This record gives sequence, C-alpha cells and structure tokens, in this order.
Amino acid sequence: MSHVLLPVFLLLRRVDTVEVIGQALAAKAAGRGVRTIAARLGRPVETVRGWLRRFAGRAGQVRRVFTVLLVDAGVDPDVPAAGKDVFADAVAAVVGAWWSVRERWPGLGEVSPWLVACAASNGILLAPSWPTEMINTSRL
Repeated sequence: MSHVLLPVFLLLRRVDTVEVIGQALAAKAAGRGVRTIAARLGRPVETVRGWLRRFAGRAGQVRRVFTVLLVDAGVDPDVPAAGKDVFADAVAAVVGAWWSVRERWPGLGEVSPWLVACAASNGILLAPSWPTEMINTSRL
C-alpha cells in the first residue's frame, strides 16, 4: 500500500487542475453546453462530460456540505437563493462558502472558490464516493 499526498490544486483521480474543472462546472451552472465548455477549455468532450456527470450525481451532497461550510465560516452569511436546478445550487454553495472563508480569514490572499472546494473536500469533490463524515451536516 502506498500513500500519495495531493497538492491542494488537484482532485483525486483527475489530471486537470481544480481550476479547470471548476471553470467547467461554473459554465454548466450558467447554462452552457458540454461541447462549448470543452472547446473553450481545450479538453476532450468526454472528459468534460465525465466531470459534469460526476458533479451532477452528487450535487445535492455538495450543496449541503458547502452550505454548512458557508454558514459555519461566515461572519454574517448570506445563503444563496435557490437557482434553476440542483447543479447550479451546488455551484452557488461552493462560491458562497468561498466568500465566507475569504471574509473569515482575509489573510488567505487570493484563493479561488475551486481551491477552497478542493481543500474543504479533501480533494474528493469528484471522487466516486464520499466518506460518511464528509456528508454529515448535523451541528452540535
């Protein structure tokens, strides 16, 4: 058995950086199609489709986890209103959590929403499954 430490800009089992994948997720949430996204990012359509499908499959979990992070980290959190679908809501929750983290810890500097998402998910944002602790949204 071997252990590998991932840098904060990589997701587990993904070659592309979380920034590139995050751009694809944000573009999908904004209503762009997979072929347009793939062309814009210079990535194969099947690769981008895989990212979008994996995220869509757990968008509800992502929304819950990052909404809890948004509220817990936020000084005076502003929870995003419901969007057009759960995919867009999950992306909005990631961005909202990023905003709360930036407000709480301004010394972090210029950190993107997707780097925060990668760090907060321990690099498993698009992994096949999440551990139970990751999706436990109960509060003390």
